[in-house]
Amino acid sequence: MQNQTTTLLVIGAGPGGYVAAIRAGQLGVPTVLVEADRLGGTCLNIGCIPSKALIHAADEFDRVRHLAEGDGSGVAMGIRTKSPRIDIAQTVGWKDAIVTRLTGGVGALLKKHGVTVLKGWARILDGKTVEVQGEGEPVRVSCQHLLLACGSEPVELPFMPFGGKVWSATEALSPASVPQRLVVVGAGYIGLELGTAYRKLGAEVSVVEALDRILPNYDEELTRPVAAALKRLGVHLHLATKVLGMNAAGDAVLVRNADDAESEIAADAVLVAVGRRPRVSGWELERLQLDMQGAFIKVDDRCATSMRAVYAIGDLTGEPMLAHRAMAQGEMVAELVAGKVRRFDPVAIPAVCFTDPEVVVVGKCPPEAGPECLSATFPFAANGRALTLSAAEGFVRVVARRDDHRIVGWQAVGRGVAELCTAFSHSIEMGALLEDVAGTIHAHPTLGEAVQEAALRALGHALHV
Repeated sequence: MQNQTTTLLVIGAGPGGYVAAIRAGQLGVPTVLVEADRLGGTCLNIGCIPSKALIHAADEFDRVRHLAEGDGSGVAMGIRTKSPRIDIAQTVGWKDAIVTRLTGGVGALLKKHGVTVLKGWARILDGKTVEVQGEGEPVRVSCQHLLLACGSEPVELPFMPFGGKVWSATEALSPASVPQRLVVVGAGYIGLELGTAYRKLGAEVSVVEALDRILPNYDEELTRPVAAALKRLGVHLHLATKVLGMNAAGDAVLVRNADDAESEIAADAVLVAVGRRPRVSGWELERLQLDMQGAFIKVDDRCATSMRAVYAIGDLTGEPMLAHRAMAQGEMVAELVAGKVRRFDPVAIPAVCFTDPEVVVVGKCPPEAGPECLSATFPFAANGRALTLSAAEGFVRVVARRDDHRIVGWQAVGRGVAELCTAFSHSIEMGALLEDVAGTIHAHPTLGEAVQEAALRALGHALHV
């Protein structure tokens, strides 16, 4: 068995792990990064990036198809086209090329900063020692600091295990063909993002949700435009409905509605998207006997666990399970190991749902903010740029304290609003007041003008509504 020593050992090369390793390398900290699969983890390989690529391809195909069908969406602009079709194999190849480019870039950055990458499965021996089993002989790595960044995995339904017609998001992102009938189990952001994409690619899509509304983690004012768009697309929603499993023939999903009536929904494929769980088993984490918080590893504001010099970041440590949270935590841990003084204490972490229309939430929503806060919305129907993009549906909403007008939350729903979340985060993190945003000149014509107008409306003098 080979033996190595290092200052920092990182298990998991997802967004949190590879960012931690790169930053540690930049700071001159000897670092070893262990990854059983591909660099980039779930996000780059089978999550954030490939899903957005597939969503974009579906959007483009849907737009061209509607123009060809002469449904009126392009007639006014004078656009006409004929007989578009989707070559899903080529689409998947295009998506995979983007993933390969990004993961290759991660590898180059790790090499540039002197990080040693070990490909293999990590097995924890103790808080200072990890054994890595790859294709060759095992490697035993001893470290001064251990960082756990193993991410999460999709939740599998015990009565509907993954395999064959039953997909996780992984299989949904690399289909051999577009199924004629797709049933999506779960109306959270993953289920609706991919369900919408498949509907635009031509599948008949049914979404089954046990709760009585879609996107249950978002307030109803934000989800209402999404529900309307799903209806226009022809997505069939089965709310307050429980999945019981596949039928005996394996060609339909058995469901039970709120009235206890059972029925079948025909399915050529079933996407199960009922959530994700931390990946805490399979690598002998239990040897460390760390304090846990439910299913997650308990950490403090330095991402330190209950064992000295052992850190955990990202999805292992709880909600929100977002790549950008893991990245920020990973960077911080690297700097702590290098001797810097840091804390993980963001004022707000942005969350984006890439449905059509998109949904953005940063900070507090009105129900959470309470009566001591005020809120105001500005509709995209009154925004010139939105009208030129045929994206008049949706709005921007601001939440601020009544007493000093300090902004505590932003939300938006509409086409392209994901690109507004940086401005939202900046204003909250920097302690901006409504007057600060209202008094900042915003470029015209842009969707960002709705941000200024929402602040103006909260102050009682919006200009364009």
